[in-house]
Amino acid sequence: MKIPTTKAKKRSSKVQRQNKPAPDPQFPTKKHVGNVKGSKWNPEPLTKDEVLSLIKACSTKGVSGIRNKALIVVLWRAGLRISEALALKPSDYDPEKGTLRVLMGKGGKMRLVGLDPRAGAVLDHWIEKRANLGAHGRHRIFCQITQGALGKPVESSYVRHLMKRLAVKAGLEKRVHAHGLRHTMASEMRAENIDIGIISKQLGHSSISTTARYIDHLNPAETIKAARDRVW
Repeated sequence: MKIPTTKAKKRSSKVQRQNKPAPDPQFPTKKHVGNVKGSKWNPEPLTKDEVLSLIKACSTKGVSGIRNKALIVVLWRAGLRISEALALKPSDYDPEKGTLRVLMGKGGKMRLVGLDPRAGAVLDHWIEKRANLGAHGRHRIFCQITQGALGKPVESSYVRHLMKRLAVKAGLEKRVHAHGLRHTMASEMRAENIDIGIISKQLGHSSISTTARYIDHLNPAETIKAARDRVW
């Protein structure tokens, strides 16, 4: 039996493509629009009460609940990307100044962000607990705490599933994800009339125009008000 060569296979494939009938314009080909890798969801910021319900849903029986609560608070109040939060080490946190240092933000840029005192107190509580468990300065702030895995980094996949579980427990019907907490912070700061330049630096955007588009997409208040104020 003669085995077809690579060139023969290519010629056969080319002929098949050429002989393939053109699609009928009345019956367009359907495209898959499901939740495939790389697809994007529209941003849906959480309200303050919804974030607080997530925090309240964290376990109160184990130390992991203290860690997860601190992680949610940092994502929300500092507006960090999940990769930035999970990369933090104790040396990146200055409790006296209320700052977090992001060494490798988007584009490899370093920045300092602020953290309010109440959020700092939640983070301090977790850092104290992790130290009691034996975690040290070389370990990430948000590290694993199970026996045999103490100090290992928490994976983003864990956080993704955690947010889903907490959302169900809190009775939230919105799609809840870590990046949504960053959306919430940006939307809240704009609602508090904080200068867009400051918001841009906190988020680590490359330009103010990027932040303006980001916020307008999250909370198009002026567009909504203009439409609602119209009369006929």
